[in-house]
Amino acid sequence: MASVSLDVEAVARCRTLAGRVSGQLRVEIDAHTTTGIERTVARAIGLEGVDEHGTPLANLLVDRLLAAGQLGYGVAHRVALECAFQGCTPVEAAEQIAASSQPLAAMQGAPAEPACQALRDAIAASVARIDAARAEREARISRLGQGETPLRYLIVATGNIHDDALQAHSAAYAGADIVAVIRATAQSLLDYVPEGATTEGYGGTYATQENFRILRQALDRASEEYGRYVMGCNYSSGLCMSEIAYMGAVERLDMLLNDSMYGILFRDINMRRTVIDQYFSRRVIARAGIIINTGEDNYLTTADAVEAAHTVLASQFINESLGQQAGLEAAQMGLGHAFEIDPETIVYNHLNQPRELVKAKAVTKLFA
Repeated sequence: MASVSLDVEAVARCRTLAGRVSGQLRVEIDAHTTTGIERTVARAIGLEGVDEHGTPLANLLVDRLLAAGQLGYGVAHRVALECAFQGCTPVEAAEQIAASSQPLAAMQGAPAEPACQALRDAIAASVARIDAARAEREARISRLGQGETPLRYLIVATGNIHDDALQAHSAAYAGADIVAVIRATAQSLLDYVPEGATTEGYGGTYATQENFRILRQALDRASEEYGRYVMGCNYSSGLCMSEIAYMGAVERLDMLLNDSMYGILFRDINMRRTVIDQYFSRRVIARAGIIINTGEDNYLTTADAVEAAHTVLASQFINESLGQQAGLEAAQMGLGHAFEIDPETIVYNHLNQPRELVKAKAVTKLFA
């Protein structure tokens, strides 16, 4: 196998610089929460479902706390207080807050210990679901094995999850080792996650927890039939990044495209919010044993592959550092790439020939 000659000192310096960047971001991350994170916590408590208008209860709960100026305390704190006041379960407390039309009482004091314990038990049950899904994946891979590397990745996206499941099974029959379902166009801009199975979508299929479950069932059937574990992939980016990561974790998705930079550059999403969401989502992903793919492959839709190659490298180093801070292992990080470069460009540069020399120098800008 051919080796790649790299300047290891330059690589080490790049990682040091990326660590400085991620360290500065971490100060901001640790001091804030977001509506997406708090909706994820609400779901982890057990708050599922929608109201009569189809609005997720997690959204109703968080929106009420935000309007009352109480979201900064955290959903968990407010729900625990309600449990203490009303003597109810965390889910009952969350539903009462979400459904009530009365002004919320001011936050006063600390919740009673029984209420805190009830909340801890509810969260522990959600973490146990994530752990069980990870254990199930590892057991199936141990029993069935996986395809030969490099693994073959195939995308399906009809808009109808039931058709997607059929196509996913067909893809596995044709040799796919990883089946990804593209999200419906611009779902990353929706500030809620649709409920249930969906049968209509433009340019893709909506990412919902039920859709994840249906896909996983189809891939499990294919895995048993064809004697190898077939992985499922979806997208955890945009305004519901954290919620989708949690849903993917409990429904045993194996890969998630997870990158805040995609939303910043291509969806004009608030930078502070999405970087904070990304950290929280990656904490969930790390626990779940899910592999992430980052979004550098999208960058060169708006830039020259050679001239902007150094920006892709910079993003990869920063993404690696942010992933490590969130607890991701190296094997869980699939760093995106976008080097659509004419091989002759690099060959001639390596031989110190003049052809395309100016462009090829861009590749080494990061190490200058």
